[in-house]
Amino acid sequence: MALGADTIDAISFTSIRLFSGAVTLLFIVLASAKKERLRTAGSWLSAAMLFFYALPFSLAYISLEAGAGALILFAAVQITMVGAALLSGDRPHLLEWIGLLLALLGLVYLLLPGLAAPPLGAAAMMVLAGVCWGFYSLRGRKAGSALADTASNFLRCVPATLAVSIWFADGISLSSKGVIIAIISGAIASGLGYVIWYAALRELTATRAATVQLSVPVIAALGGVLFLAEGLTMRLISSSALILGGIGLAIFSSRETARKGVS
Repeated sequence: MALGADTIDAISFTSIRLFSGAVTLLFIVLASAKKERLRTAGSWLSAAMLFFYALPFSLAYISLEAGAGALILFAAVQITMVGAALLSGDRPHLLEWIGLLLALLGLVYLLLPGLAAPPLGAAAMMVLAGVCWGFYSLRGRKAGSALADTASNFLRCVPATLAVSIWFADGISLSSKGVIIAIISGAIASGLGYVIWYAALRELTATRAATVQLSVPVIAALGGVLFLAEGLTMRLISSSALILGGIGLAIFSSRETARKGVS
């Protein structure tokens, strides 16, 4: 809504997004029983992963179509997270692999038709964003407190966002609509959303976490239908069923394996 309609430049969008997320989470932490954990929560490495996901993500979408960007982003996320899982000794079961494959096929079916070859520079930035998000998610599986860790990571991003905003001050282009969308994106979709994601990650293997994330394009596409007047097509319905079915298969197979192991 913001970048596609040219209501705000990518640098300002990223800065406002991260800053508003940091402020929102700081107030929540200070009002909760987690405030004493804020000083030791999070890490500079996780904050760097968060920052180098958010900034290239916004910059890439200046030149990329939405579908091409999503394909590149989620391919990079899957390779990063599944590759890390295999290297760490995690061996997904056959049904998990089938579920992941079905979800990936659904993603390609949803986004591939009509796409042109993406610009190399923008594609490289989206790959960087995907790799960083993959590692940020992997590090979240060891988070002590989802709220405190996420708040700390966002707060650690603030100096970098301010520095980048000052460096690219000549390119600032703002509108009230763009600023409002950036604040909503940072405070709610990113700040509170990433807290929930960190909490969920502790109960997921790296492979299952990678698979579950393939639901994001479906959610984004449905958001386009609800908020951007995009059409609800049979392609969207069938690909969504394929993606969600693959995710369900991966989760169901893992639960069955765990149940049999207990019994």
